[in-house]
This record gives sequence, structure tokens and C-alpha cells, in this order.
Amino acid sequence: MNEEKKYGKVILAAAGPGDPELVTAKTIRYLQQADVVLTDRLVSDDILKNYVNPAAEVIYVGKQCRRGFSTPQQTINELIVEYASQEKNVVRLKGGDVSVFSNILDELETLAANKIPYEIVPGVTAALGAAAYAGIPLTARGYSTAVRFLTYYKSDIVTDEYWKELANTTDTLVFYMSADTADAVVNNLIRFGISNDRLIAVIEQATTPLQNIHTSEVHKYAEKFGGKKFISPSLIIIGKVVALHEQFAWITNNETQEFYFKPGAFISKNGNTEKKPGKISRA
Repeated sequence: MNEEKKYGKVILAAAGPGDPELVTAKTIRYLQQADVVLTDRLVSDDILKNYVNPAAEVIYVGKQCRRGFSTPQQTINELIVEYASQEKNVVRLKGGDVSVFSNILDELETLAANKIPYEIVPGVTAALGAAAYAGIPLTARGYSTAVRFLTYYKSDIVTDEYWKELANTTDTLVFYMSADTADAVVNNLIRFGISNDRLIAVIEQATTPLQNIHTSEVHKYAEKFGGKKFISPSLIIIGKVVALHEQFAWITNNETQEFYFKPGAFISKNGNTEKKPGKISRA
């Protein structure tokens, strides 16, 4: 009679948008109990150094889209199964919220297929953190009654029909992972007739000490910022609500080009680590 295989528990946990004080108490508790932490790139070093069990192994499995090192999702799935099969407590730590523009579906399917116990811990997603730290309510009476979360990291992800709808809506638009395509976002909205009273804010490294916010009327964006390379991560907010930033901004721009999120040791396609080994020092 074969015994059923035993696994450790996997926690899919949110680290918040950058400010280490925006991480939830529940995520902190699980980090303190973890044997292994598989962490995204966009997680504050302060969270890893201050909240993680000192005996835990911390492995960077970040993604950087079109630039830098990136860990294939299949490799992340395999690491989750490998460590859970050793009956270890595994925290899969994701920047922002775990369910917004993350690969949580792939990881949930892997966990379910292997009958590994898991829990999902939500958190502050980048749109909410960026808007709050910019003094921009995403919905506000007389400005917008709805908000849409989108992404445009490649040119075929939004159809012309949908661009037309986005250009004519009064909803606040928030684009994740679209800093490199900001010019194209603006051009498409203008092409389909976006109103002259719509504004755009590009928020670099939101909620961190290195936050910078760049605002403009959508129709004047090319004149002010066309071709500008924004620091990753950057989030784009478009709508009438951006006008409120000038009145309610409570943080001044840092005015530097430094990077808050430093790349760690990313797992490559062949399973080897790039740069230094996965375990970090939390001295």
C-alpha cells in the first residue's frame, strides 16, 4: 500500500508596491515561518532583510520583460514543487498584489496538479499604491466613477476596437508594465479621439523613496516626454483624475535616476543562477 506523498505548504503572498511598510501583517507572519522564499524582483530589500526567517533560503526568481535577467515561469513552477516536496514551508513572494498581472494562474495550476496545499495572501497592488502616493484618487466625484487596470507591453495586446473604447471612456485608465510603450499608448488614444481634457501621469518607482511623477495633458505628452525612457517599474494613469495631483500631492519628486529595486540572483533557463547564488545576506 503506497503512502500518499507529503508536501509542505505554499503561500502565494503579496509584498506590496515598494514601500516595505505596505506589506500585510499576514505576509510578514508567513515570511517569519518560511523555510524557502521565492521572490520577485520588485520586492523591497528591506522586506527580505527585516521580515524573513533568518534560517530561510531566499531565491530570486524575478522577471524583467525585455531587459536584463529573467526566470522562466516553468523554472519557478519546478522550484515550487521541488521545495514543497521536501516538506518545506514555501513563500512565493510577489510584488504588488498576487492576483493582478502576475503569473499566479500558472502557479495555481501547478499546485493543484501536484495536490500541494496552498494559501493566497492579497496585498496592495501597484495601481493603488502609486495613486495614493501621487495624491490621485482613482475614482472621484465629478472626475471618474470607474477605473480600468490594463497593460500594453506588446503591440498586439490591445485591439483597435478596444483602443477606440478606451479613448472615449470617462473611466480612469491604469497601465501596468507599459512604460516602454508609453508613446504608443498615447498615440493610440489620440488616434481614436481622446478628449483634450484628459491628462497622463507616469509614476516611476511608486511608493519608494525614489518615486518621481511626470504629468502632462495627453495631447501634449509627445512634446514634453516623447521618447523618454522611464525607470522600471513605472505605472501610467490616464484620466481627468490626474488633475488632482497638483492639488493633493503630498510627496515631492526625488529627482534622481537611481534604481530602488536591485536585481538579485535570477534563475536561468538551464536551472543555473545568474549573478550570485540565490541565498541572500540579511546582516
